[in-house]
Amino acid sequence: MQKVFISAILAVIITGCTEFPGVYKIDIPQGNLVTQEMVDQLRPGMTPAQVRYIMGTPLVNDSFSENRWDYIYTIKDGDDQRYRERLTLFFQDGKLHRLTGDFQPNQGQDQQ
Repeated sequence: MQKVFISAILAVIITGCTEFPGVYKIDIPQGNLVTQEMVDQLRPGMTPAQVRYIMGTPLVNDSFSENRWDYIYTIKDGDDQRYRERLTLFFQDGKLHRLTGDFQPNQGQDQQ
């Protein structure tokens, strides 16, 4: 009986330490990290191989449209805040046609 009581007290103490001040919680990144510099290198008319060289393999392959690539990046920081970024590339006739999402090329770029 005494062992069960001690085990129960230890379990309560250990689970209570999860919100203990000063405990470091790691950031949890998932997906494709996309930077503005990467997006600025994209040009209309690029082949999928050229785009993949710059951006990497897309996180989501649309099974209904091979002409759409989705790059999604989420991060949950140690304070349980979640951030999400998304970039979608569209191809037409085997060439990069346009992009949408949280990143846009700099104004000096000739994107559509």
